[in-house]
Amino acid sequence: MLKRKDLLGLYDCSAEEISEILNAASEMRAFLENGRRHSDLLQGKSLITLFYENSTRTRASFELAAKYLGAAEVNIAVATSSVQKGETLIDTGKTLDAMKTDFIVIRHPMAGAPKLLAENVKASVLNGGDGMNEHPTQALLDMLALKQKFGKIKGLKVAILGDIKHSRVAKSNLFGLTKLGAEVYMYAPKTLLPREIERLGAKVAKSREEAIEGADGVMGLRIQLERQHGGLFPSLSEYSKFYGVKDGLLKYAKKDAVILHPGPVNRGVELTPTLIDGETSVIEEQVTCGVAVRMALLKLLSEYRENNL
Repeated sequence: MLKRKDLLGLYDCSAEEISEILNAASEMRAFLENGRRHSDLLQGKSLITLFYENSTRTRASFELAAKYLGAAEVNIAVATSSVQKGETLIDTGKTLDAMKTDFIVIRHPMAGAPKLLAENVKASVLNGGDGMNEHPTQALLDMLALKQKFGKIKGLKVAILGDIKHSRVAKSNLFGLTKLGAEVYMYAPKTLLPREIERLGAKVAKSREEAIEGADGVMGLRIQLERQHGGLFPSLSEYSKFYGVKDGLLKYAKKDAVILHPGPVNRGVELTPTLIDGETSVIEEQVTCGVAVRMALLKLLSEYRENNL
């Protein structure tokens, strides 16, 4: 059982907690594969998605996870909510709390927003991505996809290439993977690589080839133009030429290596279409794993709530 009300990031999670989530997610993955789409496990519970940023995969998978487990789910369209009238995040949270909400999933452009919300509501808060900080459930689903492929996380080498500086996915993956004993190699233009990322456990490669050499998983990251202020690289075509993952580069990885991407993919920029749609790609599998991970988290947090709140 998780010993926390909220899931705000993997930086503060123990290896044991991450393993527990992945084990529960594996059970939920089997549940989905069996063709079952309904359970009464969370009957009478409620989930609200509060997204201040656009999302397809994260929001839809949380809503489906709640629905598959029997919970009521509601999406708050921030663009047409009281937020546009000047309501603060804390006041919005307290309003949702007064409606006896059990779970609030928040995505916000400001780092720390989920923590602020969690400190002011009784509901369990799940971080759906906050600024350039963390995206814990995305990392967990990436790890689940790897675990299902290789049967383990410990001892794997994962290469992460792309816009690491602006990526909350890269950070959460770094925290989660290294805690479970994997090696994480990163490669990006210096302008897209955080300073002192090695202090957090990453190994910074000097080339794409070095990053991918002997890798079990190769992850491309989206170029996040919406978070950039220009001047970080000359053009998308030049970025793709020197930093994108090309077809021939996989010869440096292990023979059974897989291609990952958190989505959405800029085809031909971070990854070639051949890699995206090829047999080594587990990008669609990641999406399915996302539903399983979020189902597992709702189950585990619900158990915590029943025993501690």
